[in-house]
This record gives sequence, structure tokens and C-alpha cells, in this order.
Amino acid sequence: MTAAAPAVPASAAAPAPVPFLAADVGGTHVRVARVQASTDPAHPVQVLEYRKFRNAEYPGLSAILDTFLADGPRPAHCVVATAGVAREDGTVITANVPWPLSARRIEQDVGLDHVFIVNDFEAVAYAAAQVDASGVLQLTGPATAPRGPTLVVGPGTGLGAAVWIPTAHGPVVLATEAGQPTLAVSTELEMAIVRQMQREHAHVSVEHALSGPGLMNLYRALCALNDQTSTLASPDAITAAAMANTDAMARESLQVFCGLLGSTIGDMALQYGASGGVYLAGGILPQIREFLLNSTFVARYLNKGPMREALERIPVKVVEHGQLGVIGAASWYLGRSNA
Repeated sequence: MTAAAPAVPASAAAPAPVPFLAADVGGTHVRVARVQASTDPAHPVQVLEYRKFRNAEYPGLSAILDTFLADGPRPAHCVVATAGVAREDGTVITANVPWPLSARRIEQDVGLDHVFIVNDFEAVAYAAAQVDASGVLQLTGPATAPRGPTLVVGPGTGLGAAVWIPTAHGPVVLATEAGQPTLAVSTELEMAIVRQMQREHAHVSVEHALSGPGLMNLYRALCALNDQTSTLASPDAITAAAMANTDAMARESLQVFCGLLGSTIGDMALQYGASGGVYLAGGILPQIREFLLNSTFVARYLNKGPMREALERIPVKVVEHGQLGVIGAASWYLGRSNA
């Protein structure tokens, strides 16, 4: 996030274990939980109630929170994790959420004392360390790594990324807009795809390829390059056809997606010095885990010349936990309220 996240004022902090709301707002779904602090240091957030909502069915986040709360008690506080950059006035600059977000408006609409907004992958970074070993898929690298900067990144409606940095005074999380830089490609086919995309986009960003909509872009570009009609109308349809091997263009699209993802993650691991590991969180990745394992992801991730040896020391894992966003948002909030 460009602006510093607001500190939770001491007078507003809810003493544990008073419940509060945590919401993870994506481009397609909103996940909401009633949570409270836990006495378990390994899992400091206890989820009391959890629901998932489709954005298209509601006029805004306030309506979703109202539905979640129904006639039950209204907590004083809510923390919202969302893609984008928070302004000082509590509004959000975002390209992927279908309606405006304003902390002050939500407070008024829902009857909450304080609403705080945090970048979604900043929140996920706070939660990654709480995922059990059974909740991850190892792609490459050693099982464990020394304590160090940890990269959390994931393609969903957009591409989000954050870096968890340990310090002597507790962890610091660097939120990024890693989906917005220009997409870097390596093969002739990828160059042709970018040239095709440039017919519609003056700037072809990372998330124009590495996201749900990005997978659609890859598929349409490949169909155009092969003089074929694009018949699949959603990322889920492309993924299903690729996994079932029933559509050659869908399968090639997913192969290109995995190769570009490996190359991009390798770049990011070097740029951010992610010696503590890389977590690939959320989005479509859990759905394509076997495809990803058998793709060129690892080869492309490691293909960084003399830096291959450094990347071989970094564990890369897919996180399977569906509640990471709300747990991370809650962790972010509790860390500030206890500071």
C-alpha cells in the first residue's frame, strides 16, 4: 500500500477475547468471519463463524456485512482486507472490486464504531505462518528455510503479493502492487501472445496474464494466433477443459500460464530477497495443483542463470487454506491493537 496503514487507536482496541469482524474482499467473492483473539500462540486468531458471499449478488460490502450479522449482536470493530491501495480518508484505489469501498461509509451503514482497511496480500502474509504443514503443497526447494523475508503471492481476480519481513521488534509486512509492472516473457510463443494482447492493451501488465482474467487473455490470444474461435467463456471453464485435456487451446493456455508464473515468481523471489520462502496463496492454484506440479513452473522459476543456486535454497509452496484472508486481516488488527 502506498499510504501507511492506520494504527488502531488504543482507545478503540477491543480487549481480547471480544469478537470482531474480519472480511476478505476479492473481485468475485467476499469472505467474512466473526473472530476473536486466541490463547494459542501458534494460531492467534480463533474463527467463530465464517461465510462466503458472491459479490454480484450484493450492491456493496455494507449489504454483505448486514446479511452476515443478520439480527445478531453488532461488534464494535471490523477489519477489511482488499486488493488495492488505501487512501488516508479510508477509501480504496482498486481495479478489481466491483463497487467503491469506504471505511467511513461502512461504519455508518452497518453501525460499527471502527472499520480498518488493509491490503489483501499484506493480510495474507500475516497469516501464512499459521498454515499447518498439511495445508501446503511443496513445489520446489527444501522443506524448511532459515527465518527471513517471505514472499506471499497469488493470482486471483488480479495478482497480489506481499513480503513478510522479520525484525527484532516483530514482523513487518511490505504490501506491493506486483501485478502492475510490465509482463516479462522468455519464449517466442510468449512474445507472440504479448504482441496479440497489445492490440487491446497499451501496457501488458503481469496480471494481464497471471490472474483469472489473465488466463482468459492467454486463451483468447492463443485462439487468435491459431485462427481458432474462442469457445470457453470463463477461467473455470478453461481450467476444467485443460485439466480434462478436452481442449487443446485451453491446455496450452494453462501451460503458458504456469510457465510465466514460474518465471515471474523467480524474478520476485530475487527482487525481494525471499530467503524465508515463497507461498502461493489462494486464487486458482489449488484447483490446478497436479497440473502445476507437472508443468514448466519449477524449471522456469529456477532458470535465472547464476542465481539458480540461490533459488534452489528457497522453498516454494502452494497454500491450501481457504480462510487465510480473514485470519490475516484479524492478525494484522490484533497486532496493532496490542502494540
